[in-house]
Amino acid sequence: MSKHLYLFLISLLFCTITGCGQNNTANAKKTSVMATPNNDTKKYNTLTPEEERVIVYKGTEMPYTGKYYKTKEEGTYICRRCNAPLYKSDDKFDSHCGWPSFDDEIPGAVERIADPDGSRVEIICANCKGHLGHVFEGEGFTNKNTRHCVNSVSIELVPKKK
Repeated sequence: MSKHLYLFLISLLFCTITGCGQNNTANAKKTSVMATPNNDTKKYNTLTPEEERVIVYKGTEMPYTGKYYKTKEEGTYICRRCNAPLYKSDDKFDSHCGWPSFDDEIPGAVERIADPDGSRVEIICANCKGHLGHVFEGEGFTNKNTRHCVNSVSIELVPKKK
């Protein structure tokens, strides 16, 4: 078995077991006011129950079910909760793990936080702190050697104007 096939199979198994995921949920465009820890208020988009489960409570969608898993359309992916730009479509690639994968983020848009058990690194929106998914390094999928495994309900694609 080749090294790349072996790494692919291990990554696929890992993603399936640990989750990084998606779900196909309608995007509501209403806004809500939410208090932040320092008692100021910010307006965020109203989330569906599934979006809230993933973005606010750090859930994971089922693999291979998300709206953006296979999307190849050009544009910018923004945070579903606060509309902050997060990823460019040029950085999206098919990792075959079941969730949209990006090998780079827009500078300053994404924060990394080690999971409490140290097994993974969570990625969150730097603006609203909403859960996006997890980041993995050293898998060899791209030259940048990084995979942001993002939940589809955490993002929204703004198509490139033609």
